[in-house]
Amino acid sequence: MTEQTQRVFSGVQPTGNLHLGNYLGAIKRFVEMQDSYECIYCVVDMHAITVWQDPQELSRNTREVTAAYIAAGIKPDEHIIFNQSQVPQHAELAWIFNCVARMGWLNRMTQFKDKAGKNAENSSVGLYAYPNLMAADILAYRATHVPVGEDQKQHLELARDIAQKFNNDFSKSIKQAGFKDGFFPQPEPLILGEATRVMSLKDGSKKMSKSDPSDLSRLNLLDDAETIARKVKKARTDPDALPSEPKGLDGRPEAANLVSIYAALSDQTTADVLNEYGGQQFSVFKPALVDLAVEKLGPMGAEMKRLMDDKTYIDGVLAKGGEQARAIAEPIMDNVKRIVGFIRAK
Repeated sequence: MTEQTQRVFSGVQPTGNLHLGNYLGAIKRFVEMQDSYECIYCVVDMHAITVWQDPQELSRNTREVTAAYIAAGIKPDEHIIFNQSQVPQHAELAWIFNCVARMGWLNRMTQFKDKAGKNAENSSVGLYAYPNLMAADILAYRATHVPVGEDQKQHLELARDIAQKFNNDFSKSIKQAGFKDGFFPQPEPLILGEATRVMSLKDGSKKMSKSDPSDLSRLNLLDDAETIARKVKKARTDPDALPSEPKGLDGRPEAANLVSIYAALSDQTTADVLNEYGGQQFSVFKPALVDLAVEKLGPMGAEMKRLMDDKTYIDGVLAKGGEQARAIAEPIMDNVKRIVGFIRAK
């Protein structure tokens, strides 16, 4: 990789039931990046098994994410789409980073505390150490940019800390290997427009999540038009009309969420939406949101179903992408091993 290459690494966990939050918060943004950057799109199946996964479901979910990537508009002939476990350099580099990162750094990671809760002692070592694997995902390709939401900023900071410490710890051998300014780049966060944080349709204070026991709390990417309409109509709101400007949504989380969803699906700002619908009741706004959601999500869901029925095609995309990803990661990992001092067979 030359210093000028702008390379983006992006990943989604294959944990099933992809929903609107996954699309607007990640996949839609991935599609927007592909015309400006060299992109590597990963299905991070190794991250998924930090909590136990049914093997058959994991395979199905991996194909579902791949189908969502392609159905949303990512071009597999122009960019790399692969599943993480096909590239052994992720795990190899993660082990080296386990030996570079400090316990204190991982102890400060809030997501482990959130996911483990009161059962930290019974959580897998993988769940605790997976931020190091996340750093390896990025740096195995010497990626320069990573799209991040609010909940991933801390992980990117850790990746930057690990890259800097590796460069400092091995500065002498890095220079001997011919790299003058350190080996790993400092990956930068990539912000594409106004970030969309999609909240539950039943509780505007909580993120939309597949783990919510109520299916009415989320719009799944595979929902049909009738289901989308039913869920939007049942979405929680308040009795007041929509305001004419964004500050009027303060203290109205459910209203803010529906307006934000409309704005994101229509590629507008919140102000644009309120300029059109300000003063209107939800009895007018919800049908408009239904029409928009069906228009945008319906064709994508149908294409996802078609692709998921063609396992040969999906698996072929992943195999080709894995081969392309290994071609990038292998020479980088060979240099890492040389820098660390591992003897390589000639």
